[in-house]
Amino acid sequence: MIEVGRPAPLGATPDGDGTNFAIFSSVAQRIELCLFDAGGNPGANYDLPENTSQVWHGYLPGCSAGQQYGYRIHGVYDPDEGLRCNPNKLLIDPYARALAGEFTWHDAVFDRNDLDSARYLPKGVVCDVIDTLPGARPRIPWPDMIFYEANVRGFTMRHPAVAEADRGKFQGMRNAGVIEYLKALGVTSIELMPVHAFIDEHHLVKRGLRNFWGYNSISFFAPSPRYAQADAVAEFRDMVRAIHDAGIEVVLDVVYNHTGEANADGPTLSFRGIDNLAYYRTEPGDHGVYVNDTGTGNTVNVDHPRVQQFIMDSLRYWHREMGVDGFRFDLATILGRTPHGYSPVHPLLEAISHDEALHDAVLVAEPWDPGPGGYQLGCFPPRWSEWNDRYRDDVRRFWRGDAGSAGDFAKRLHGSADLFERNARPPFASVNFITCHDGFTVADVVSYEHRHNEANGEGNKDGHAHNYSCNYGVEGPTDDAHIAALRRQQRLNMLATLLVSQGIPLLLAGDEFGHSQFGNNNAYAQDNETGWLDWSLLHDDPDFSRMVRNLIHLRRQEPLLRGPHFLHREAEVAWLSPDDERLSEDDWQEGRAFCLSLAAGRLAVLFNGSDETAVFAVRGKNLDLVFASAGDVEPSAGTVIVPALSVAVLRAGCG
Repeated sequence: MIEVGRPAPLGATPDGDGTNFAIFSSVAQRIELCLFDAGGNPGANYDLPENTSQVWHGYLPGCSAGQQYGYRIHGVYDPDEGLRCNPNKLLIDPYARALAGEFTWHDAVFDRNDLDSARYLPKGVVCDVIDTLPGARPRIPWPDMIFYEANVRGFTMRHPAVAEADRGKFQGMRNAGVIEYLKALGVTSIELMPVHAFIDEHHLVKRGLRNFWGYNSISFFAPSPRYAQADAVAEFRDMVRAIHDAGIEVVLDVVYNHTGEANADGPTLSFRGIDNLAYYRTEPGDHGVYVNDTGTGNTVNVDHPRVQQFIMDSLRYWHREMGVDGFRFDLATILGRTPHGYSPVHPLLEAISHDEALHDAVLVAEPWDPGPGGYQLGCFPPRWSEWNDRYRDDVRRFWRGDAGSAGDFAKRLHGSADLFERNARPPFASVNFITCHDGFTVADVVSYEHRHNEANGEGNKDGHAHNYSCNYGVEGPTDDAHIAALRRQQRLNMLATLLVSQGIPLLLAGDEFGHSQFGNNNAYAQDNETGWLDWSLLHDDPDFSRMVRNLIHLRRQEPLLRGPHFLHREAEVAWLSPDDERLSEDDWQEGRAFCLSLAAGRLAVLFNGSDETAVFAVRGKNLDLVFASAGDVEPSAGTVIVPALSVAVLRAGCG
């Protein structure tokens, strides 16, 4: 017989003698706890016996870890008023630590009918409480970070060191060959694309496609079963432990802005059926329609105190129990949205910033969403860093040869002080990137002028239309040796720029060896060789990846490239012409070649974005060449000859 139990903590909490179940709902009139056997077959049902402050709870003696369960919510069903209680729909516990079984699209998962949905939904799994971290945290200082964005499946599916059974899994990411590669590359923090349990969108399934990226979460505590062989929780922790042992941090891309329940006509899987008006924002005066500031059909209602608690509890769990070192927040502007627009002092942002359990967590915002006033680059709280798309665009424009782009290019090299310094934030507030999962790879930036997303089945209308890319005369692959060499050099130019800029660099996995998505700049549905990294490219051009590694190690060795403060004084930074003179206004508008000089010339980065060779004067500076994107850079007495469209780095005291 079920007992009264406790209203806290939320979720399913075993104690060795039984399990306490607690779930929030302000609209439920009755809540059934439904048990299932290991095969997902229905077992006993129990009404939760008590409701304390809108938390329904009960204690079930003899219930232990491994038990599968779900909920049925009894209450008013009136979708036009935002009330979506339908007890025919089994619902996933928002606090479930693990899920068992697969989600299947079927008419029963929609709440506008009386079909029973239980057989089509994954079930929550009761999990033992975890009280140890998976390995010691590396605790990388902010200025020293180098992010590396990777998809668990895409990174491992074709990796030659990963066994077939481990490919696409957390186990693949902990493979010794994978870990050794990351160590040798020199990155400090691997940023994993979403690993929360997610589903494939209905429109993708109809086209025979799958969600590859994972930005369609249905659970914010449970690791995705598709990345596990058997025990997703244990395998995720094993992965984190292996990465930590290599001295590398794990940062998760988290999606608290929307859920996989989509718009008002979407499936009822969890939140909608539990308390629709609490979990989702609806249009004022029309609670049957969702606010769609995310572009996905729904927007999480971060103004609700219980939703704020839910997000905070999820973050604490992943940080304290699963060992994650930090988070990149997808569409993070949503987390600061109020009925009157974005606020950097929104209670949720304040809670994340100041929570004691998260005091050492890395916090990175994607500072935009598709809603009104959604672009908020430079406007997040002091503890946060932000993805900087201005950096991406301005660097691409400069190397593409856009007129008048040098000034903006220099601002990005300087850590985007124009965007961040006004709020007394440091250079590492800017997470710099040339490419990320969303858009072209760096190989495609120099090979395609137009998106080629036909494989997504959306008429090539999805993805960015403005990519600031250049194909150099041929769209896509080419046998022209001159074009191929130029593309290679431009790839190296952009990655070199990234790694000598102030701020935190983010490298997209595969860019270091030229992975291409064949012109697809929105590969969210390409769970195939388009999205899976082609590791054979490492052997096709080993010198390229070696040069990228050398750049990464140069950055890690050279404090001038990762300073904690913006550089302004003449002794700290100077922008010089090839003649070793201060750049004039005309130079900024029309020039394409200049020198970034740090610490009174102790480190010099020579940029030649022109189509002609540039001769830089370096008289009396005793500098050694430590990197050149073009192999024919010629240092001689008092000068350095830098070929067209190339970068060279010189450093004092290396010889």
